[in-house]
Amino acid sequence: MEGLKKRSKEIDMNIDFEKMDGLVPAIVQDAISGVVLMQGYMNEEALAVTQESGMVTFFSRSKNRLWTKGETSGNFMELVSITEDCDGDSILVKANPRGPVCHTGSDTCFDEVNSSKTGFIDQLRAIIKDRKNNPTDTSYTASLFAKGINKVAQKVGEEAVEIVIEAKDDNKELFMGEAADLLYHYLVLLEAKGYELDEVMDVLIDRHKNK
Repeated sequence: MEGLKKRSKEIDMNIDFEKMDGLVPAIVQDAISGVVLMQGYMNEEALAVTQESGMVTFFSRSKNRLWTKGETSGNFMELVSITEDCDGDSILVKANPRGPVCHTGSDTCFDEVNSSKTGFIDQLRAIIKDRKNNPTDTSYTASLFAKGINKVAQKVGEEAVEIVIEAKDDNKELFMGEAADLLYHYLVLLEAKGYELDEVMDVLIDRHKNK
């Protein structure tokens, strides 16, 4: 048990396992979509195994043992992050599911559809910000920032023209490629200007309220 406590400390978590007889609820959220996938329970060993293996692992009260989600179905959940709540008596797990989460075959244990990938934009924004603050010679994003705002703005203009051209044709693959390029360079431009995408959302929200 001493080793398990050490591992929990190393990940800067202060979970009160004794508060609920050694178990704490663990809510699992899709790291990309933000959809809540399921709830299970973890003891200290399950937390350590989850951290070490990278696969979300619970303590099964019915089986009375550790249980890695997907060990039977193959629908594992790959760990992205773990945080505890303000009282240290529940855990929020963010993960990437490899398939349907529920034993019924549903995407989630709450019978919700989990198909949106728009949450990846926030991950991409974080990567872009990191490339700006911690540039490397091999990063294309960092090279854009190094060339200055005029070059970044120029790239957005070029990509906008290219997507207009592709829109006139009927090649989905080419159009989607240009759409992805435009979105990426637009996010780089926002970061170069020091603006957040949330500020753009605020403008859209205000416009919607005024309709």
